Amino acid sequence: MQLEDFRCKHRLVVRWSEVDAQRIVFNAHYMMYADVAVTEYWRQVAMPYEASWALLGGELYVKKAEVTYHAAAVMGDVLDVGIRCVKQGNTSLQFECGIFRGRQLLNTLHLVYVFADAGRTPQPVHQALRDLLTAFEAGEEMVRLESGSWNDLGRSAERLRVDVFVREQGVPPEIEMDEFDPICRHVVAFNRLNQAVGTGRLVSDAPGVGRIGRMAVARELRGSRVGRQVLDRLVEAARTRGDREVVLHAQCHAQNFYARAGFVPEGEVYAEAGIDHITMRRVL
Repeated sequence: MQLEDFRCKHRLVVRWSEVDAQRIVFNAHYMMYADVAVTEYWRQVAMPYEASWALLGGELYVKKAEVTYHAAAVMGDVLDVGIRCVKQGNTSLQFECGIFRGRQLLNTLHLVYVFADAGRTPQPVHQALRDLLTAFEAGEEMVRLESGSWNDLGRSAERLRVDVFVREQGVPPEIEMDEFDPICRHVVAFNRLNQAVGTGRLVSDAPGVGRIGRMAVARELRGSRVGRQVLDRLVEAARTRGDREVVLHAQCHAQNFYARAGFVPEGEVYAEAGIDHITMRRVL
């Protein structure tokens, strides 16, 4: 088993609280490391956890867990945890996990989950979930980007924007949907369950200047590739129509995200809808 065998990998650092009296990681914590990696797996397949399992009509429950210990980790070690789905049964899914320190394999774990309804009665694994897992392990893209008008994508974009801006951030609903939506180019990212997981829009700010706004990503998927994929598609749309530059009003906590995409801050911080923002610009 090699780390390169896994498409989904998660890095963590061993903490003091995870070390036992023998000054090595307490054996049960390796199960916790695997569970953290499973959570990352659902992020990488672009599944917002609660909404996705509700759509599938069930959840996964651990039926069996086996750990083989090859070597011990100690405080401060940087560990890479790989996780992959290796078998699909009728009502079960089998995952394999490898925990590595550099190139050294420390632990091998085998996890069997049963797909069950709210009453914890086993059910056949939903075909949409089977297809999603097969596609991920085959290296396929987990989201598709659609670009279009408000008439095309407004319903999907609105649901996500209400969740993020209105319910989560407290933006008044009467200013969240505005007069620009009908004239904007919208981009929505859909996962393999056809759920909207990211969105943004592009409008003309001035001749040759595009303005990107209303960037929203489902809470559980922030820090994944979804936001960058949406942003890149909007920038490309601006370039294609001949814009010389694009500007956006970034929430200050997201400034580094936009900076990594080539946007440069300008001016002072200001408040929009009670949230600190800064203007950022990118020359095309």
